[in-house]
Amino acid sequence: MMPIPANPTNASIQPQSLYDAWADLAWRAMLTEVNLSPKPGLVDRLNCGAHKDMALADFHRSAEAIRHWLPRFMEYGASCTRLPPESVLAGLRPLGMACEAAMFRATAGVNTHKGSIFSLGLLCAAIGRLYQLRQPIAAETLCATAADFCRGLTTRELRQNNLQLTAGQRLYQQLGLTGARGEAEAGYPLVIRHALPHYRALLAQGRDPELALLDTLLLLMSLNGDTNVASRGGADGLRWLQQQAAFLLHQGGIRTPDDLVYLHRFDQQCIERNLSPGGSADLLIVTWFLAQISQVNH
Repeated sequence: MMPIPANPTNASIQPQSLYDAWADLAWRAMLTEVNLSPKPGLVDRLNCGAHKDMALADFHRSAEAIRHWLPRFMEYGASCTRLPPESVLAGLRPLGMACEAAMFRATAGVNTHKGSIFSLGLLCAAIGRLYQLRQPIAAETLCATAADFCRGLTTRELRQNNLQLTAGQRLYQQLGLTGARGEAEAGYPLVIRHALPHYRALLAQGRDPELALLDTLLLLMSLNGDTNVASRGGADGLRWLQQQAAFLLHQGGIRTPDDLVYLHRFDQQCIERNLSPGGSADLLIVTWFLAQISQVNH
């Protein structure tokens, strides 16, 4: 890999090589998540989980399409540092919609990574803003900046009483679930306070990286009010999935390859119940991305 340059002395120069390096890291995060196997109810190398409309290759094509858009989120974040942070989101929406369109073209209409476009788009815009302001780029600062971008988002979008409620509005009003919006507006607490420290601790203990990531996925599933699960299985389905994940963690989690038999069983149960923890998968992508962010020297 070519050496990554230091901060430019001229603030008007766009650090494209850095933006590309961060975008490459986000692309690797998406691939790392989908290739991780076995994952309960999710598409992986072994099966399509609880999905009948998507396969592994769709996620690979989708990640590649999204990869090319991520530097644009960083460029926008860097270009609007004079705006108050809560005004940034409006400008990110057209980029997000264009990125989604690229995803749908790559997958022939399959929604593989819509949640990740939202989360990675926010974090990439935060990278651009912090880089331009010469502020530290770390997991905590990125999530705090994303939270600033999303200030008031949950109230604006989920508390509306439209005649035709979106799935997110319905789940919020029925079950109080705020989904991806709420997690972003709160600064990704499930990642910062739980998943990221857990993953780092397992790696520090010498745990196999894939097993550590699978264990971290279970932790997210046990804690996350996953709207993907609730939309398929309601409150009962969400409660069941959280309890099953918590039980496996209580039994010791995924420590050795022998423990994968429990994940295979959990996967089959999720498939039978038509449950897919896509929201937790999105947060796992965020977790891995933030765990590796220091790889890019800036």
